[in-house]
Amino acid sequence: MAACVTFLTTTAPAAADPVGDCTATKGALVAVDFGPFGGTVERGCDTTPVTGYELLHEGGFTTTGTQHDGPGFICRIGKGTSGTQYPTADQESCVLTPPATAYWSYWIASPGQNEWTYSQYGATDRKLKDGDVDAWVYGGTDVGGSTGRPTFGPDDVRAGGTGTPDPGGTPTGAPGQVDLTAAATWLKGRLTDGERIVDDGAATPDYLLTTETAYALAATEGKSAVLDKVVAFLAAHTGDHAYPNGADQAPDATAAARLALLAEITEQDPHAFGGHDLVGDLTKSVCTAGPESGEPTPGCTAKGDFRGATYTDGQALSVLALLRAGVTPPTAAVDRLTRLQCNDGGITGILIRPGEYCDGDPATTGLVALVLHKAGGHEDAVTKARTYLTKSQREDGAFPGYTGSTTGSVYATAHAAQALRALGDTRRAAAAVGWLSRQQLTGGGFGFEEGATDPAVYPTPAAVLAGAGTSLVTLTTKKTAPTEPPTTPAPTPTPYDGPDLKKGVSYLTGAANLKQGQYYTAGPGTARADFGLTIDGAYALAATGLNNAKLRGIVDFLDHGGKDGEGRTVDDWTGIGTAYAAGGSLGKAALLAESVGRDPRDFAGHDLIGALDKAVCTKASTAPDRSCAAKGAYTYAPSVFSQSLAVIAQLRAGEKAAEPLAYLASLQQDSGAWPSLIPATNDSDVDSTAIAAMALDLAGGDATDKAVDKALAWLAGKQLPDGGFPGAAGDSVNSAALAVQGLSLDAVTYADEIGKARKFLASQQNSDGGFNVAKEGQRGSDLRASTQAVGGSTGISFAELERSLAGTSPQPTPSPSGSAPDIVTPGDTSGGGDGDGGGGALASTGAQVGALAAIAALLVLMGWRTVVVTRRRADVGSRR
Repeated sequence: MAACVTFLTTTAPAAADPVGDCTATKGALVAVDFGPFGGTVERGCDTTPVTGYELLHEGGFTTTGTQHDGPGFICRIGKGTSGTQYPTADQESCVLTPPATAYWSYWIASPGQNEWTYSQYGATDRKLKDGDVDAWVYGGTDVGGSTGRPTFGPDDVRAGGTGTPDPGGTPTGAPGQVDLTAAATWLKGRLTDGERIVDDGAATPDYLLTTETAYALAATEGKSAVLDKVVAFLAAHTGDHAYPNGADQAPDATAAARLALLAEITEQDPHAFGGHDLVGDLTKSVCTAGPESGEPTPGCTAKGDFRGATYTDGQALSVLALLRAGVTPPTAAVDRLTRLQCNDGGITGILIRPGEYCDGDPATTGLVALVLHKAGGHEDAVTKARTYLTKSQREDGAFPGYTGSTTGSVYATAHAAQALRALGDTRRAAAAVGWLSRQQLTGGGFGFEEGATDPAVYPTPAAVLAGAGTSLVTLTTKKTAPTEPPTTPAPTPTPYDGPDLKKGVSYLTGAANLKQGQYYTAGPGTARADFGLTIDGAYALAATGLNNAKLRGIVDFLDHGGKDGEGRTVDDWTGIGTAYAAGGSLGKAALLAESVGRDPRDFAGHDLIGALDKAVCTKASTAPDRSCAAKGAYTYAPSVFSQSLAVIAQLRAGEKAAEPLAYLASLQQDSGAWPSLIPATNDSDVDSTAIAAMALDLAGGDATDKAVDKALAWLAGKQLPDGGFPGAAGDSVNSAALAVQGLSLDAVTYADEIGKARKFLASQQNSDGGFNVAKEGQRGSDLRASTQAVGGSTGISFAELERSLAGTSPQPTPSPSGSAPDIVTPGDTSGGGDGDGGGGALASTGAQVGALAAIAALLVLMGWRTVVVTRRRADVGSRR
């Protein structure tokens, strides 16, 4: 460890400008949220801003990088020269890149904006202007940063704002799990004739509780005979429940919405449920005006209400029912939800009129936040709601039912937990579920509040959904069936109509980019090699075969233990022989050796395949050790991308890799997609799906063939109209290139999609031969995106990549100090900002760590940027 510590670089702060010196037209502000460590949100100012990295230090903060990535990847942040940096050494060693579940994420806002954007560029590449605002938040994000936002807005940070934001304390309640089986058993025991809930002492069914029970059964058991019977009962009584005034009158919006959601959850048609078009009737029942119009508006308190909804949950559920049915809700109906938000971010449970007293509660706030997040376009309201929830949560994880209450409510805590999980606050959600688990009564049911001794149906289904990690937004019993092979002749593959690969290779091998012809650096102004990016470049060169001499220079540099300007070798990146050996990095290096005819069992002086075998986890590690995510995972490989690369390397070396392969296959979702992170998250990622499909395709077999078919069908369905694919940076070059590689596994079937993607890539190539990170955002060639675009355009899979170095000669070797001069020719340009790495960029950083992203450890692990071609295994024939 002593050797490791010497590489950790702490950057001290400058004398900070007073916060008041920064205004809307002068200087830039930065806020750092120390809430997860028991602190507050601290602000800093720089009146002459240059980059986000400098703003952080000029604003009075200190930082520490990682041994693996250098000072540019911000691992710890402290306030002032004497302030403790967090996370502390016992919480995070800062040897390897932190995981995407616990790192400093980077958020930005331009002048006048009051919504945060997850930065797709490292802080050193963020070019500031007067009025900009930055924020650093510790925790987790998903790919693209759609979760994990700051709990305060940019206006709160600006000098003219209302003061220092207060994100609320971090709950410390013990974790726990709801016993879902026991809860489902208890609920089924409450059913009369196995089909309906009847309240004690009542003679008629309680349709609302029956519907809620059906939701819980769907969450715990999926399709079942009991659920079918309950749904059939509700369908038969749709008129009684949702149309109390007759079928020719507007429905009870709340009842109709609940039944429509049940139909959607259980794969039935909400347009024909119980003989009623619930979706159509809901759409027609939106109020076009309220009492303010002076006209009679029965059942309407304001424009946009669903007639007769009365309560906010009915409004929210009606909007959600339309969304899940694929119908765009009327804008006024969605906007109505935002107008029910109080000044503190909470959302009132009653459909109040404008100007009436507003008092929010956690249950309603959680439900509406879920629906607005699903609807999109209202992130400011969602962020305010999330802030309200974080401030409302008790230290033990519970939420009170209403303002002024100090008693934990099961119903409120369940709905808040569902929302927080969906919005990326997994720690708070887990604390809430832990509290719920301690409220579950002996028989399996839940009472209304903490300390209750009698179970009740009403709070139990909500607690079940929270415990199952789902909500009415995502709940479904549907299981996606494998895609059947085509039965008709496939179209002729589209001819190549993509980027200019010769220009792309010229950009990648230019002296301004490929330092001394041997490696790429971690960013401008540094002599530190980015070994992962360097291998990405080698993959691209191997795929095209357009400059084998430069390819040999890179390979020899790595194989012969070449040192960068800081004296580091590829061993410092893989961690081989240390307690921090990174499976993804080992696999990436081994795969390069295999691709160019070198021996992966004797590359860079090591048996990389043997090291990979030792890196296979036998079980999940326990905190604070984060080396192993699960049995079959590789050590320090927290992404699907890294797992896939390592599996491919082992398979190509003749190893069976049975447990790693099985673990990778287990991560595939019902849709056919893979998540970005390990342990699995709820996101579905183009890049990860493409590389996982390549790994399974190489393994072969009926089961893996079906998994690959599902993956490719999902990939094709994600293509955007312009031919691109969604990634962390938007319409992403990296994601499009990887999609080409993945779809090329069945190039005949997906010829049109491949052709469109190549045209998209060509549209993002610049005059210097390099590529933009994405269609949107900052212009200019990016080195990381360019390596992927060049290699990916060829369609050659990692599993099939081969390039002979025969006929090449060893390249001149520079001095170990890296002092040999670079020869830069006119027109050579260096890469710009970070790429999104295909799964997103952990934008918490300074230097070009871009591809890390919502996969935080991408630098540690893998090799995004590689390259793919149509695979036709003999045992599959023309089918793939």
